[in-house]
Amino acid sequence: MIRTIILFIIVFGLVVISHEFGHFLIGRKNGIRVVEFAVGMGPTLISFMAGGTKWSLKLLPFGGACMFEGEDGLEREEGQREAYRESGEGVAFTEAGVWARIATVFAGPFFNFILAFIMAVILSVFTGADLPVVGTVMEGSAASEAGLQQGDVITKIGREPIHFYREVSMISALNRGETMEITYERNGTKSVTTLAPQYSKEDGRYYMGITNGGAYLECNPLQVFQYGFYEVEYWVKLTYKSLVMLAKGQVTKDDVTGPVGIAQLVGESYDQAEENYGTSYAILTMLQIVVLLSVNLGIMNLLPLPALDGGRLVFMLVEVVRGKPVPPEKEGMVHFAGLVVLMVLMVFIMYNDIMRLVR
Repeated sequence: MIRTIILFIIVFGLVVISHEFGHFLIGRKNGIRVVEFAVGMGPTLISFMAGGTKWSLKLLPFGGACMFEGEDGLEREEGQREAYRESGEGVAFTEAGVWARIATVFAGPFFNFILAFIMAVILSVFTGADLPVVGTVMEGSAASEAGLQQGDVITKIGREPIHFYREVSMISALNRGETMEITYERNGTKSVTTLAPQYSKEDGRYYMGITNGGAYLECNPLQVFQYGFYEVEYWVKLTYKSLVMLAKGQVTKDDVTGPVGIAQLVGESYDQAEENYGTSYAILTMLQIVVLLSVNLGIMNLLPLPALDGGRLVFMLVEVVRGKPVPPEKEGMVHFAGLVVLMVLMVFIMYNDIMRLVR
């Protein structure tokens, strides 16, 4: 239990800190004064002043914040006013140019993608890539009827380029009976075929009819960056598809998880990986979870919803079009309403996570 909590704090903390550091770094580069940089939520455990900014560690390891002067009416403390007065640098968030504010807000999610890419490159160094090579084609299956053979390399499904065998498995698992156009290579020749997945009543899903697929590629120094990018792209696509399914009502409440569920995932993944393959593989599994969480946090924060970075960006883009900002009190009301809804949703998700644990 203790190890699970520690691993969660490290993994989730790394993802959150990278996000908030993006806001901090680009905000300061644009001369915006930072009131507080906080890791965690709730009551403050430790804090100190440095460079006119209050640096805080909070009790609950569920998030963080980079708070700028003037943002949502936030003001500096006396010590911070003196520090900035002496340096003569910086402006309040609301006093900065609109493009400086857009860059500052966008930087949080962008830094999540940078972190995900760095972790994905490290993963490519140690684990290589699983190429989308067809394994066993089941007799009488959809793949067999489409003419696919063992050793074929799937390069595209529909308009979607394929780089990993995992992508083939993901598309197959999410298929709802739609016909697929498969582009593949066989002995250097590119071909296109149509595959109609077959429904299994026993499993309640559609299958392509391919098993034991994939071929290991040990990445060279250039390929680690190439496949590191593909790794991030894979999680972006999976997150997007999951959001579409959520919007269509194809995802249940048990498919959504929050901090408690993430902590459970981190602990169980580490224990299973360590038991089966050793500590080194368990650490690599944690890196993969960092990629997953970082991409998810980046995308979720870019959604155009109140209280999220994406919602703030919408108001700033409206300001660009109108030539003047939306009245702060009106924008503040929208973000406050969004924050209330977000808090209610977080409580519901946390309750659902706890109920899953005690079942």
